[in-house]
Amino acid sequence: MAGNQTWITEVTLLGFQVDPALELVLFGLFSLFYTLTLLGNGVILGLICLDPRLHTPMYFFLSHLAIIDMSYASNNVPKMLANLVSRKRAIFFVPCIMQTFLYLAFAHTECLMLVVMSYDRFTAICHPLRYTVIMSWKVCLVLVIASWAFSFILALVHLVLILRLPFCALHEINHFFCEILSVLKLACADTRLNQVVIFASCVFILVGPLCLVVVSYTRILFAILKIQSGEGRRKAFSTCSSHLCVVGLFFGSAIVMYMAPKSHHPEEQQKILSLFYSLFNPMLNPLIYSLRNTEVKGALRRALCKERPV
Repeated sequence: MAGNQTWITEVTLLGFQVDPALELVLFGLFSLFYTLTLLGNGVILGLICLDPRLHTPMYFFLSHLAIIDMSYASNNVPKMLANLVSRKRAIFFVPCIMQTFLYLAFAHTECLMLVVMSYDRFTAICHPLRYTVIMSWKVCLVLVIASWAFSFILALVHLVLILRLPFCALHEINHFFCEILSVLKLACADTRLNQVVIFASCVFILVGPLCLVVVSYTRILFAILKIQSGEGRRKAFSTCSSHLCVVGLFFGSAIVMYMAPKSHHPEEQQKILSLFYSLFNPMLNPLIYSLRNTEVKGALRRALCKERPV
């Protein structure tokens, strides 16, 4: 085996192995989804930046979630779209590894950002009188910077562990992007350390945050039920239900993908799961927040009224 070890220069992304006619249909469909992802998250980000009424901690965190979703989708989807209309599906190994690194970094950041958002809602509903003190702008900045920094450091750990491996297998990845589990299959050395670190990361970055979110929203639910005002209760439910939808979609698909026994998920099913949290979830997030959140809808109406000629 030692004589076959080499540093590969490029790999082939097999992608969705379907008929050429269906590939064109998928190209059109995924292009539409990607456009909606960029447009929806861009609108959310623009509204938050332009409307002073949305300059609050909750929408500050939501703006970062929009940035993460646009970056997340842009890291994976353009290459997938190019491969759907091209016979040459090769990607150089260095860009492939960078795609893996960024994919992990953005995924980790989204997990932590969702936890921060749940803590923000917990503080706003359960401790309303102390909210402005607890969630000061200094605290918000620290939480956001810590989330981004820790996520990129953790992704860097995965990157270093991948780069220590020799690669001598077939240079084909049965996926539509350089997903970490698929990349590890190219290695001709023992990858148990990588697998252990991936599982430990999932426990820390998926299960741990999900437990914190569940605890936060359990306490939020009891606090909402105590609210006397019907209008206040509806507003609280509207905001929190939006966040819970996003949390359920993201954490659910990620946990099934990385923590369920692999024998239960064939490679084609894993592609669908990856597609769900790589494209569908970033596309659905702005729709969930805009449809369920009265303040975002109000900001959109005000922005549209300003554009109308008098």
